[in-house]
Amino acid sequence: MNFASDNTAPVAPAILEAIASANEGYARGYGNDDWTAGVERRLSDIFEREVATFLVPTGTAANALALAQITPPWGVVFCHADAHIATDECGAPEFFGGGIKLVTLAGDAGKIAPATLQAALSGYGALSPHQMVASALSLTQASEAGTIYRTDEIAALCDVAKKRGLAVHMDGARFANALVRGNATPAQMTWQSGVDVLSFGATKGGALAAEAVVIFDPDRATFFAERRKRAGHLLSKHRFLAAQFAAYLEDGRWLALARHANIMADRLAVELKAVGLPPVWPVEANLLFVALPRALDAKLRAAGANYYVRANEGLTLPADRVLVRLVTSFATKEEEIERFVNLCKNF
Repeated sequence: MNFASDNTAPVAPAILEAIASANEGYARGYGNDDWTAGVERRLSDIFEREVATFLVPTGTAANALALAQITPPWGVVFCHADAHIATDECGAPEFFGGGIKLVTLAGDAGKIAPATLQAALSGYGALSPHQMVASALSLTQASEAGTIYRTDEIAALCDVAKKRGLAVHMDGARFANALVRGNATPAQMTWQSGVDVLSFGATKGGALAAEAVVIFDPDRATFFAERRKRAGHLLSKHRFLAAQFAAYLEDGRWLALARHANIMADRLAVELKAVGLPPVWPVEANLLFVALPRALDAKLRAAGANYYVRANEGLTLPADRVLVRLVTSFATKEEEIERFVNLCKNF
């Protein structure tokens, strides 16, 4: 019963096989291999335009380097208060951005509202050169609360941002989960709605260690290759990154893996609600949050259930309740859900 994170899941078998297959023989290093070229072409096809793609091994690298590319060192990046870049990346965006500043915004269910962004922007621009400059907006898709931004919501936020000259970054560690739920195309969920750069995650979706920075206007990618190299995130045996992505994207596998994770989250949510434990936010990706009685939390852990207890994140909970995050993955089995829910029954 492992619902701690999709990071705890194994590597998808087809991706593991692709790594082994890429291990046959020799190939040029540093991204000059056939696997990388194929992935670059495939992503341009998926996003319906020519894109500049750079593979890195971690989501932190993808986010930090992407933000550094679109934000000057004196720039402000607006993000949700619970965004991964603000809470879980050990200052990497500020470090690789040479001193950029993250300004966090409140928002229900992990999402920023256009009015909130507009209000925050009103505090910038009148104190040059003494004040940092509003430069970028970062959206987490799916959000840290397990909700997603629909295309109209993305477009509305991008409209506010673009009117003030801000670039827009999307942290898509769970982009596939959001995409299959949102019933949109990759293009519609990104550049057609105003997004400039995407951190496209594969690791949480079933890869070993593979993320991509996708820049939708290749002219904005100038010197990104040097930025990645200088940061230490250009792998010499790059084919093993690219082979993972090639297998992940092949025949829509990335969407199938995400769809299974979402279906498992839906089932878990429905069955927990039936025993009096409804999710506190809509379940729109592969994460759900539930307020458990503390005694039930102890019982579940004693029975071997793995998950994370989270801060209340703006919620007011009774003293005898604890907020837990449950995450499903491509590897989640129905039997795990049944056992978990059975432990919750009649408690």
